[in-house]
Amino acid sequence: MAQETTGQDQVQGQAAAMVPEYKPAPQPVIREITMEDVQAAFYEGLNDFRAAPAYGLFFGAVYAAGGILMLALVIALDAVYLAYPLAAGFALIGPFVAVGLYEVSRRRDHGEKLAWGPILGVIFSQSKRELGWMAFVTLFVLIIWLYQVRLLLALFLGFQSFATLGDFLNVVFTTPEGLLFLLVGNVVGALLALGLFSLTVISFPLLLDRDVDFITAMIASVKSVVMNPKPMIGWGLFIVLGLILASIPFFLGLLIILPALGHASWRLYQKVVAPPEEAAAG
Repeated sequence: MAQETTGQDQVQGQAAAMVPEYKPAPQPVIREITMEDVQAAFYEGLNDFRAAPAYGLFFGAVYAAGGILMLALVIALDAVYLAYPLAAGFALIGPFVAVGLYEVSRRRDHGEKLAWGPILGVIFSQSKRELGWMAFVTLFVLIIWLYQVRLLLALFLGFQSFATLGDFLNVVFTTPEGLLFLLVGNVVGALLALGLFSLTVISFPLLLDRDVDFITAMIASVKSVVMNPKPMIGWGLFIVLGLILASIPFFLGLLIILPALGHASWRLYQKVVAPPEEAAAG
C-alpha cells in the first residue's frame, strides 16, 4: 500500500512539474509626461501617417463615410434636431475606428510588413476579445449621450418638431429656452466626454499591445489622466477641436485629421505606459 501511495505521489509530482507556473502579466506602469511629450507624440504620429498614407486615408474615409451616412439618416427620419448631438457624439467612437492605425504604427515599430490582410485581420480578431468590450463601453456612453439630449429637448423645448436644421438652430440660438438647453446640454456632454476620454485614451492601444483585460486597461487609462491632468486633458481638447473642424466640410477633413490623431494617440500611449520590461523590473 505504501509503495502504491509513493508511486501516485511521484506521478502527481511529475505531472505538476510538466504544468508551467502561472505568471500574471505585469500591470501597466503609468509614467508622468509633459506637454512637450504630447507635442512630440503628435509629430511622431504625422511621420507614421506620411510613411503609410494609404492606410490613414482608408480609415479616415471609413470614419468620414460614417459621419455622412449618419447625417443623411437623421435628415431622412426628420430628426434634424439630432444632427448636432450626433455629430458631437460621433467623436466618441473615434478611438475604436483608429484601432487599425494603432496596428500600423505598432508594425512599423517592430519592423513588420504592412499589408491590408494582417491589419484588417487584427481588427476583426481583436473585436471579439477584450477590445470588443471596450467598443461596447464606448457605444453605451454614446447611447446615454443621445438619450440625455432627447430628455433635455423635452424639458426645455417640449415635444415640438423641426422641419429643418435651420429651424432647430433658430430656436436654440434665439430663445431663452433654447440657450438654456444649449448650455446644459453642452455641460452634460462635456462631462460625459471627459469620462469616456479618461476611460479610453490609452485603453484601446493598450489592449492591442498587451495581454490585459479591458477593466485593467480602463483603470490604467484613468490613472494616466489623474497623474497627468494638464497634458492629457490638453490632448483631449486638441482632439475635440480637430474633429470639430474636420467635420465642418461634410466630414471630409476627417480624411486627414483622423489618421494624424490616431497615429499620435499610439505614440502618446507609448510615452505614458512604460514598456513591459520596465514594468516587470518595477
